[in-house]
Amino acid sequence: MKVYRITKTKYAEDLRGTGAKLYGGRWNHIDSACIYTAESRALSVLEYAVNINIDFIPRALSLCVFEIDESQVYSFKQEDLPGNWRETPAPKSTKDYGTQFLKGNKPILKIPSIIIPEEFNYIINPRVASLSFKLVEIQDFVFDLRIKKK
Repeated sequence: MKVYRITKTKYAEDLRGTGAKLYGGRWNHIDSACIYTAESRALSVLEYAVNINIDFIPRALSLCVFEIDESQVYSFKQEDLPGNWRETPAPKSTKDYGTQFLKGNKPILKIPSIIIPEEFNYIINPRVASLSFKLVEIQDFVFDLRIKKK
């Protein structure tokens, strides 16, 4: 199965989850590495757009395409998640929840998107998923600023 990620071009080949480890995210605390991906190109653009200020969108972006082993995906249903999982900014409860799973042996987590809960993000755990995913393509990506006007 293919999943997608928009990132700064200089980080496109990073398969260690360095950005998430350094800065944390909705489903991980700082010092917990992971790679956030989405089930479609369009969802990856939306996820990127809601998580960046228009003034900081870099010129050099890439769309990364990953192949993941579906048999290694651990799925979460909305009812399994913390009650406040859709709050913004991301609450501590979601960071605790995701970090706990990333400490375990689950290679890939399938989590509903807060933007479109019927669609999914896939969080790759690089600590245990080395054989469960592969970066198969990196494409230059130009962010259409009409998505995020001032």
